[in-house]
Amino acid sequence: MADLTPAGTYRLGDRTVGRLGYGAMQLAGPGVFGPAKDPDTARAVLREAVASGVTHIDTSDFYGPHVTNILIREALHPYPDDLVIVTKVGARRGADASWNPAFSAAELTRAVRDNLTNLGLDTLEVVNLRAMFDHGPAEGSLEAPLTVLAELREKGLIRHIGLSNVTAKQIADARKMVPIVCVQNLYNVAQRADDALIDALARDGIPYVPFFPLGGFTPLQSSTLDTVAKELAATPMQVALAWLLRRAPNILLIPGTASLAHLRENLAAATLHLPDAAMAALNGLAGPPH
Repeated sequence: MADLTPAGTYRLGDRTVGRLGYGAMQLAGPGVFGPAKDPDTARAVLREAVASGVTHIDTSDFYGPHVTNILIREALHPYPDDLVIVTKVGARRGADASWNPAFSAAELTRAVRDNLTNLGLDTLEVVNLRAMFDHGPAEGSLEAPLTVLAELREKGLIRHIGLSNVTAKQIADARKMVPIVCVQNLYNVAQRADDALIDALARDGIPYVPFFPLGGFTPLQSSTLDTVAKELAATPMQVALAWLLRRAPNILLIPGTASLAHLRENLAAATLHLPDAAMAALNGLAGPPH
């Protein structure tokens, strides 16, 4: 089993989680749509992640839809006391596998209730509101959907609220309305538009959760990554994860996979130490910080 202790812990809402967690998105079918290719292996991956010490799982009921949450419930319910499951709302899937905004009060309420049902929970620990104004962060008001989530929090269906795919202004505006306990945006060693944002959130003790930490649907490829990995007898993906762990103390990782071998590879990044020279080389991949 992996030793996740060296990765450390960080506060998420009013809980403490390990900084190396697990993302469930890849457990759904191709394009994050339809059933798992191998449900038994998917459940085995979830069980091994938790058995290895993972205390933070990221999911959403629009993965599949419903697929990953049902797998999580089947594999892990009743949940360990130290496990924090974070989900997200704000999107719905079309019959053609499209991703569509779902910001109305009825859609958000239905999404929260579907997450509760499919995960087998009475309260969702953290719900991230995913902004859907564009593929990447784009300005637009989140006041109306955040008002709905705040009301659901008052009813006890949600404990904490986070944001996903958002700008610094949207985060600042949201924090005037409700406490924001995490931010989830695209970020990795090669895509670093959020460098300044990560540091600002760290000063306020707010976790930053990079999605696609390994590049997502187009995995990271770099001769620098390859060279560092060879020097450290590691894989390029382990190096990319280790870089994120060292980049800032408030970064929480949720690498996803539907493979037991890849899960073990990802979790082994917790014990990989990057020397200063390796960090400097990797820091140069994306040029000067924005």
